[in-house]
This record gives sequence, structure tokens and C-alpha cells, in this order.
Amino acid sequence: MNARRRFIKLATAAIAGAAALPTFAATSASTRIGVIGSGKVGSAIGRSWIKSGHEVMFSSRNLDNDKSIASELGAKAKAGTPAEAAAFGEAILIAVPYGALPELGKSLGSALKGKVVIDACNPFPARDGEIANRARDKGAGITSAELLPGARIVRAFNAIGAARMGAAIEAPGKVGMPIAGDDAQAVALASRLIRDMGYEPVLVGGLDMGKYLMPGTPLAGEHTPDEIREIVAKLKSL
Repeated sequence: MNARRRFIKLATAAIAGAAALPTFAATSASTRIGVIGSGKVGSAIGRSWIKSGHEVMFSSRNLDNDKSIASELGAKAKAGTPAEAAAFGEAILIAVPYGALPELGKSLGSALKGKVVIDACNPFPARDGEIANRARDKGAGITSAELLPGARIVRAFNAIGAARMGAAIEAPGKVGMPIAGDDAQAVALASRLIRDMGYEPVLVGGLDMGKYLMPGTPLAGEHTPDEIREIVAKLKSL
């Protein structure tokens, strides 16, 4: 199957998959989300989800910081360890340095199996070492799926800076969010959560397209949904 036909099939399945999602995803306010990595990116995304009615558990290697964030945001915010966040979440956001993914895969592997995991991690060789080189050569989406076996990976939140990450909720639908994934139901749930933040999700293809969802690529920065589609069309024509 060529890339275009595969993309059309995935997009069609994602629409159908939305109707088949478990009950928890039918009402956005009922979704529990575990955030693993509550730095600038994870905390900004988590704050937006709290504003849109979701329950969020923040986790990192600094539990005191997670507790501070949770106490600031009120009753729908909680703090815990990464293992507790993985157990708590019906969907999981991972926003850690890419070099931490191998260890997370080992320590949380069983807890993440079968769960929708939104991968917001970017590989930077200077910071993350050889695993970042591997991810850039093979593609970050495919590599993340290998490091987190059994998780239903959707790559998103990779190309917009942390300083702007929480701004879309103030003007919904104007900024697109490129996403990539191979699991139609996971894409449908991630799309719903992304839309709740004010972004318009744009499926760019399967995890193999995750190589373009990082800084330094044509999809980096803020774009309208139509601009994202135009960029993707050019990338696929190369």
C-alpha cells in the first residue's frame, strides 16, 4: 500500500474509531490524564487540560514541584510518582528529555501497555546522547514505540515552544497541532484532548511521519490547520 492510500485509510479509521472509543472518552470532562514530566511543556499542557475540565495527575522526579502545581490548580489536579500517574491516567502525556525514555520503558512498561500515550518528547543529541541520534535517523515516532512497547503512541506537542503551549485555549481552532499515529482509536482520543486545549489536530500520517514532528523541520512552530496540510503535502511529494 503506498503512503497516500495508507494515510487515507488511517484518517478514515480515526474518524470511525472516535465512535468506538470507551465511555470515558465520550465526555471530555471525565477523562483522567497522567502527565509524566511536569516541566515547562508538561505543566503548560496539563494546565490547559485542567481549564477544560479534565483531571490531571502531574509527576516527575521532583514530587514537591508536582504538589505545588497541583495545589495551585485546585481539585482536578493531583500529584504523584510517574508510576502513580501511569496507573491514574486513561491517557498519558510523556514530556521528558528523550534520553529518559529507555528507563521509563523499563520501569513503567507494564503500566503503559494498552494505554494511549501522547509522546511530546524531542531527541536532541547534545542533551540525550546516542538514543537521540537513533531517533533522528529512524524517526522519533517509530523509536518511541520501540522504547515503550505495547503503548498506543500518538506523537504530538513536539513543534511548538513551551512558552506558547498554553495559549491556544484562549483562541480555539486557529492554530493547528500536527499529530502522527498508527492506532486509529488512540489518534481519536488524542485529537479530542488536543482540541480541548484549543488546538485543531491535524493527522499528518502514521508514526513514520513522526520524524517531522520536532524542532528544525518544516512543521515546527505555529501554523494554521490548512498550512499544516500544505506543508505535509509537500513533504510527501519529496
